[in-house]
Amino acid sequence: MESEIAVTALAALAHAARLNIFRLLVAAGPQGQPAGQIAERLNLPANTLSFHLNQLRHAGLVAFRREGRSLIYVAEYAEMNALLAYLTENCCRGEGGCFPTFAAPNLQPREESPMPAPSYNVMFLCTGNSARSIMAESILRQDGAYHFAAFSAGSHPSGSVNPLALKVLESYGYLTDSLRSKSWDEFAPPTAPAMDFVFTVCDNAAGEVCPVWPGHPMTAHWGIDDPAAVTGTALEKEAAFVQAFKYLRTRIGVFLSLPLSSIDRLSLDARLREIGRGEGASTSFHGAS
Repeated sequence: MESEIAVTALAALAHAARLNIFRLLVAAGPQGQPAGQIAERLNLPANTLSFHLNQLRHAGLVAFRREGRSLIYVAEYAEMNALLAYLTENCCRGEGGCFPTFAAPNLQPREESPMPAPSYNVMFLCTGNSARSIMAESILRQDGAYHFAAFSAGSHPSGSVNPLALKVLESYGYLTDSLRSKSWDEFAPPTAPAMDFVFTVCDNAAGEVCPVWPGHPMTAHWGIDDPAAVTGTALEKEAAFVQAFKYLRTRIGVFLSLPLSSIDRLSLDARLREIGRGEGASTSFHGAS
């Protein structure tokens, strides 16, 4: 194991919540635990748990698999053992006698992982946090799982997620089990994840005075029309949500293709704003979801 990889792993574990998560998963064994159970056992909000799991994944200490609509997280025992071996390789001048017993429950050692890629925290804002921002959170959480942690919030959250938003996400294979309508005040405490990007997806939210985000994240307006404002038959209403979903997925796809680690801030700002002017850009200041 290279020293840089060891430093990344140790840094990920140097936080009480992440250390507790990792110890819980180690105890759970190869079967792992669903995210919901981890949150319940450790009394962690879903958005906070998502952030910490993302950090552990990027450090190579945790992996996940999908079972139905749930994500099952599992400790990476090979990486844990490699870290222990690195820390103790010169123990007692190499004379032995005090080496730890490594854990390897039915898992084969894997090839050494490369240095993890940078990870970014992304916030999607709407007024009600019930449809557009919720869909954007789910899309990025899945499509950008290894490099991005996705969040959403509202200035005046409705308190519930629009059922059509959930239906459309599930129909396209996106997970919905941890989605909820919440206030942006949840991200105000200093213990909350610091955002790298903040995107407004409704015009009302773009016109409001947003909180002062720690770290000065890059911002852009990616407004699309409110699908919940569409009237008509049930099919017409659902079609509006499908269209909104597709617009959001296209924007997020373009965002994921950007060379974030090499592009300069001025050029990146221009590209982010250009994404917001793409097909489906909102035509009027109405609605908030």
